[in-house]
Amino acid sequence: MALQSLDVDIARQILLGFDDYREHFRLITEGARARFETARWQDAQQASAARINLYEQKVGETAQALRARFDSSALLEVGRWPRIKREYIELINPRFDDELSETWYNSIFCTLFSHDCISDDTMFIHTTRPANRAQRLAQTRRYQPGGDLRGVLEQMLNDFAFDVPYGDLPGDLERLEAQLGAALPDWVIKDPDLTVELFTSVLYRNKGAYLVGRVYTHDEQWPLVIPLLHREGIGIQADGLITDEAEVSIIFSFTRSYFMVEVAIPAEFIGFLRRILPGKHIAELYTSIGFYKHGKSEFYRALIGHLATTDDRFIMAPGVRGMVMSVFTLPGFNTVFKVIKDRFSHAKTVNRATVIEKYRLVKSVDRVGRMADTQEFADFRFPVAKFEPDCLAELLEVAPSTVEVQGDTVLVRHCWTERRMTPLNLYVESGSEEQVLEALEDYGLAIKQLAAANIFPGDMLLKNFGVTRHGRVVFYDYDEICFLTEVNFRHIPEARYPEDELSSEPWYSVGPNDVFPEEFPRFLFADLRLRRLFAKLHGELYDADYWKGLQQAIRDGKVIDVFPYRRRLASAQ
Repeated sequence: MALQSLDVDIARQILLGFDDYREHFRLITEGARARFETARWQDAQQASAARINLYEQKVGETAQALRARFDSSALLEVGRWPRIKREYIELINPRFDDELSETWYNSIFCTLFSHDCISDDTMFIHTTRPANRAQRLAQTRRYQPGGDLRGVLEQMLNDFAFDVPYGDLPGDLERLEAQLGAALPDWVIKDPDLTVELFTSVLYRNKGAYLVGRVYTHDEQWPLVIPLLHREGIGIQADGLITDEAEVSIIFSFTRSYFMVEVAIPAEFIGFLRRILPGKHIAELYTSIGFYKHGKSEFYRALIGHLATTDDRFIMAPGVRGMVMSVFTLPGFNTVFKVIKDRFSHAKTVNRATVIEKYRLVKSVDRVGRMADTQEFADFRFPVAKFEPDCLAELLEVAPSTVEVQGDTVLVRHCWTERRMTPLNLYVESGSEEQVLEALEDYGLAIKQLAAANIFPGDMLLKNFGVTRHGRVVFYDYDEICFLTEVNFRHIPEARYPEDELSSEPWYSVGPNDVFPEEFPRFLFADLRLRRLFAKLHGELYDADYWKGLQQAIRDGKVIDVFPYRRRLASAQ
């Protein structure tokens, strides 16, 4: 009886830690509305970073509380944990966030024990939650236009009103009605069963608020997103109406910061999102609303399921081999796995600790749609048979301290995962003239938007950028990123003598943070045609004064607008 009581007490202590985490998560998330209404954009960025850091902070506190309350010989007896898991399951069964609490339990277990102790007996490698659960709480509002689009749109905006008034509600309604009418076929608009369904909570991110839902009939459906902006001195503005699935998918992209949204039952909201975005993986959707640790759990479950049910084998990722990272992938699984090499190219001045710090930094900054989200893993174990021999040989050669063969298992001690994209250098080599033009245009925009968000990529070579399935250019190699305000942008001094320009060494001093944008054309483009084309598109990037201007704007506290959708304000004006 005493043993059973101890198991229950440990399970309860773990759940108490989870409740503490969830409460703090809720408080940060609830504050999003007030930050939006008062236009406190820097506070919004700080809250986003604080919420990301909250998970590890609370896991550490919970593990410390367990060690303080329970004798270590009992707490760290791994044979006890299958019983603790059973007691924990009983505790979480009635909860509305039960799937998240399984991930929390896993985090606590992995903090207390080495990864050698991981099994489905001791933790939740596979979920114990039922795949299909009856709806437990109404989470949407439904509207039926009955042919009156303007009226139903007005009702929707009034139902989601803020303490700050709409700046021009009649104008907003005119635009939204025109955009919805243009998006839907005439017969759908006239269908008496046409229904609009919106999630009851507003989603907040950066400087925007979003109403998210769908438009549907008995036979068809379209996703629906209405972005709202707070124009200081003007009021709230409905910035458009989006029904295109690809465009809505981009709004929930892995390249963007996580939404702040109050969600009573996470699994049901994710189920709702999956209905309107069937191409999105469940892991990415959980991550998009701030539950990135559970997104990591769902990713891992999808990965082991893929390996168990396919003949897919790991290969080296296509593209130029990196000087810091070695990258491998599964052809049928849209992810790359990145491990740090034991030895870097002599051209690199960073070390392993710095690389890890840079990759972790990306998690907490505003990615403005231009940096791929990453997940960090420790002690991945895969069957040797799941590797192509040349892939495994290369990994063992360049990263022997990270990748190790143990019998018939490959142990990957540390890696990051990212969404797989087409490397930009390969894309422009094989693309049509139009595709190359669009890619270079977007490449320059990516650099500018990152810079305006206070991120300098460092190594801006095309091979360090990728092209997503939606054609967006995204940065994904983080070993040299830094804050833009840390960089010293300089013009190249005039030569003292004609011989200076012929010298292989600079005739001027160069500090560790000095960057000379005039050198970018030669550095970025060996192909003269691409070099000239990019100069026409984004020549200002070669001017140190352009970068200094961005730095000053950042120091003045300006938070830029980067819209994750095409703005159509002019379409109805």
